[in-house]
Amino acid sequence: MADGLEIERKFVVNRLPDGLDDHPSAEIEQGYLAITDEVEVRIRRYGEQAFLTVKSGGDEIRVEEEIEIDARRFAALWPLTDNRRIEKRRYRIPLGALTIELDVYHGRLSGLLIAEVEFDSPESAAAFAPPEWLGREVTGDPRYKNQRLVTAGLPS
Repeated sequence: MADGLEIERKFVVNRLPDGLDDHPSAEIEQGYLAITDEVEVRIRRYGEQAFLTVKSGGDEIRVEEEIEIDARRFAALWPLTDNRRIEKRRYRIPLGALTIELDVYHGRLSGLLIAEVEFDSPESAAAFAPPEWLGREVTGDPRYKNQRLVTAGLPS
């Protein structure tokens, strides 16, 4: 992420890549405190760390501010996310200078596989040639945003 901007492309993965368990991974618990058409406010526990994140903007390029919070603050805010939670395991897969973040969802989103790749610039995002296993690109499809998945469930 460059200067509070998130530039990413998102893909629905149809099959897991070979050697997935060779890559680092961690469980993520994510809950939404507020969701509007323009802004989302969430908390996330990623392994042993916890964060408060505010995102706004479009599909490929968005403003994102993330603040690390302590375990006590996470625990105090978590009940406010009831019925707006996601559980997943995130794998970090290197691809040259880039990293593919592959999310394997659990619970009511079980079976969903989403990969995201973050870029330093819109030009590098446009030049990216995804490996075949990444599947269909859904960067501009609102049905695959986490905030939509948490409220509407799996896309049909």
